[in-house]
Amino acid sequence: MELDSLYQEVILDHYKHPLHKGLSEDKTVQVHHVNPSCGDEITLNLQLDGDRVSDVTWDGVGCSISQASSSIMSDLVHGKTLSEAFLILDSFSELMASKGALSGDEEILEDGVALAGVSKFPARVKCALLGWMAFKDAALQGRDGAKK
Repeated sequence: MELDSLYQEVILDHYKHPLHKGLSEDKTVQVHHVNPSCGDEITLNLQLDGDRVSDVTWDGVGCSISQASSSIMSDLVHGKTLSEAFLILDSFSELMASKGALSGDEEILEDGVALAGVSKFPARVKCALLGWMAFKDAALQGRDGAKK
């Protein structure tokens, strides 16, 4: 099986069987993000236990890329400290900005490397980043709220 075909399977699997989808009532922060260029939407609930992501749940509508990427993101950051989660976020953001030049670090991004090909299509990068930017927004709000 070719690598591109395998990556398509990973994306479709996350789209059809999304992880952490369905909003939890327990939350430190809730955010709602919309991709105005295509209409994809995500609502994300983040529960922090100190500096640790104790839960991240989401619900949304949109293309297979935005939904699969949100599934992958939620699984990757779940249980991590905010510092660890931001390193993962930075790695994914760098991959999406690479315009196809990078393949991603599988040790850090796990299934997220399946989205590497998206970086070749600028219009789809926003789809892939939707859930990640919602997480970043929620994490910053949660972290800043804890400092007050």
